[in-house]
Amino acid sequence: MNTLWLVYAAFACIISFLITFYLVPILSAVAFKLNILDNPDGNLKQHKKATPYLGGVAVYVGFITALALTFPFESQMFLMFIGSTLLLFVGLLDDLVPMKPYQKFFGQMVAAFCFLKGGFYLKELFLFSSHSPWAIIFWMFISFGWILSVINAFNLIDVMDGLATTTAICATTTFMALAYAFNLPLLLLLLCAFLGALFGFLRFNYPPASIYLGDAGSLFIGGFLGIVPFMFPWGTYQVYGFVTPILVLLIPLLEVGTLILIRTYRGIPFYNGSPDHFSIYLRKKGWSIKQVLAFVVALSLLLLSLSFAFSLGKVSFLIMLFISIGIVLGWYLVVLP
Repeated sequence: MNTLWLVYAAFACIISFLITFYLVPILSAVAFKLNILDNPDGNLKQHKKATPYLGGVAVYVGFITALALTFPFESQMFLMFIGSTLLLFVGLLDDLVPMKPYQKFFGQMVAAFCFLKGGFYLKELFLFSSHSPWAIIFWMFISFGWILSVINAFNLIDVMDGLATTTAICATTTFMALAYAFNLPLLLLLLCAFLGALFGFLRFNYPPASIYLGDAGSLFIGGFLGIVPFMFPWGTYQVYGFVTPILVLLIPLLEVGTLILIRTYRGIPFYNGSPDHFSIYLRKKGWSIKQVLAFVVALSLLLLSLSFAFSLGKVSFLIMLFISIGIVLGWYLVVLP
């Protein structure tokens, strides 16, 4: 990869970090003034005092500004910006005036459609003839469900100081390593800008958090990380390389899958809140918030190694599958009561 691209990527990361870092205190003051606060309720929200939202807006502005200064304009990216902005506003509206689940989900679907229209969908053709229109329809349908799943996964995992941000940083770092390995300079630049904004926000979101992402931030982050996998040529080294993003985003995906199963078993609609998040289970076992975050980072490093080795053809699909099953079983042994 050309050294100049690495300089651009580093510049984008620094710019997004600085803008987000200096914008967070301003938006925090605005949130207090306008009463855009997350108030503790003694149930799911067990923080000690009212905490401002709008952190996600700072991440968004830092990311977009860095791209405006460094990233070449493309129509595909324009539709990515529209979809991401829509997710931000849907989440922001929910932070201001709580929306019903179907209303928020409709906004997510519109954003996902924008991503699909921009070409952000899986283009693997091994199940169909390359000339079959059913191939595009099939993969667009799968991609639509994937995007919505990742969006909601990050929305659901955002229940503890620093958790969604740390998880997003780990996933972004893994995608960056893969972008470098695949020699994708534009994607590396895009991810560096995103990473800088996340780190700029983490300074204030690390426990004890002084500001939260809010739904605006978690939906935006989930949407962006949901479409990043569609920018990779996964079949370069592995026929089934397109399953790599499942490894990269396994933690939030396990969160949403587990919540759906537990809530369904208990007769609770899966879209209703309940204290069945893995972070809450670990806290009830006596883990500190920082220990939970350390667990997420350690597991993410393991997933980074596995996804890197698999996507570059160093590990076969079968070995990857067995290791993944072991990771999932270990996850449930550690997390569940």
